[in-house]
Amino acid sequence: VLRVLSPDLVRRLLNLSVRAFQVPKGESLNFPECTPGYGHTVPLSDGGKAFCIIYSVIGIPFTLLFLTAVVQRITVHVTRRPVLYFHIRWGFSKQVVAIVHAVLLGFVTVSCFFFIPAAVFSVLEDDWNFLESFYFCFISLSTIGLGDYVPGEGYNQKFRELYKIGITCYLLLGLIAMLVVLETFCELHELKKFRKMFYVKKDKDEDQVHIIEHDQLSFSSITDQAAGMKEDQKQNEPFVAT
Repeated sequence: VLRVLSPDLVRRLLNLSVRAFQVPKGESLNFPECTPGYGHTVPLSDGGKAFCIIYSVIGIPFTLLFLTAVVQRITVHVTRRPVLYFHIRWGFSKQVVAIVHAVLLGFVTVSCFFFIPAAVFSVLEDDWNFLESFYFCFISLSTIGLGDYVPGEGYNQKFRELYKIGITCYLLLGLIAMLVVLETFCELHELKKFRKMFYVKKDKDEDQVHIIEHDQLSFSSITDQAAGMKEDQKQNEPFVAT
């Protein structure tokens, strides 16, 4: 009995065969310090594994420091200044403005880095629908990176290297945008109060007592020195030549 394979299954088998025999050059750009870690490109030799460990130990912290610095600068211009402007210029409540701004920023980020890229991937990837493309965007930008969907792996993919570079830029900008949104929501007054519920309360009474005693001791020593200097001046006044 002959079984006829569906065109979609044949296409997937061809993609798997292409992956087994070639590794696109552009894949080295997002390996592995962007932190999704798809798992479709892995070192096989002992030297490659050792280099991967060293490269990751250096590259991942550097990437996190870079992202943190960029996010802090962007947050000032994208979040804090607009909220402060509407609060001072129009007299709106700062908490209300911050909530509205966070919701709008989240909506814009989801639209620009999830829905629009998903529509683009569904067109560029032959065997991806919109849901699969959106799934790839979510898995990638959430740094899960399962590796079951990797763009640019088709056997008939045109401009593979340029396509991989574009995906790397998309992942980098998407991670920055996600971190900016998270930082914006974390600065909300309601979330700050919620986070304080998980803080460990420290016994500061004894520390404050020690600080007060030290301040009083310092103040008393200063006043004693000032009184001594005044007494010395009074004692020296009769001996001043006239």
